[in-house]
Amino acid sequence: MLSSRPYLLRALHEWIVDCGLTPHILVDSAHRDLDVPDSARGSDGKTVLNVSPTAVRDLIIDQDLVTFVARFGGVSRAVSVPTEAVMAIYARENGHGMMFPDGDDAGEGDGGTGERQDSDSSGRPRPGRPNLRVIK
Repeated sequence: MLSSRPYLLRALHEWIVDCGLTPHILVDSAHRDLDVPDSARGSDGKTVLNVSPTAVRDLIIDQDLVTFVARFGGVSRAVSVPTEAVMAIYARENGHGMMFPDGDDAGEGDGGTGERQDSDSSGRPRPGRPNLRVIK
């Protein structure tokens, strides 16, 4: 199953921009494939990147990467962020947005089998999980 993260990133980015706000992404600085200048990396293991249309050029959010060109210290630099390294996208002005779970959400909760495992071995729903039934 495909990861929902890039789809949600694109949708929330568009929504934040349409609201006239400034989209920022929170990124895991420790990710091995993250390509940002060292000066932009946060000391706490997280990096915040402004991805508004006025701050970046050539923004592409595809299935595997978020790429764009931005200026850091007055120098244009290509930036490449793996989608699984994106921890959140939010509007700077009001904080509205979405946090993403740790790890890759492709096939989340199915153990790689393609089937959801919503109950324990006794057939009862796991605690904390939604339990939906059809009522006629």
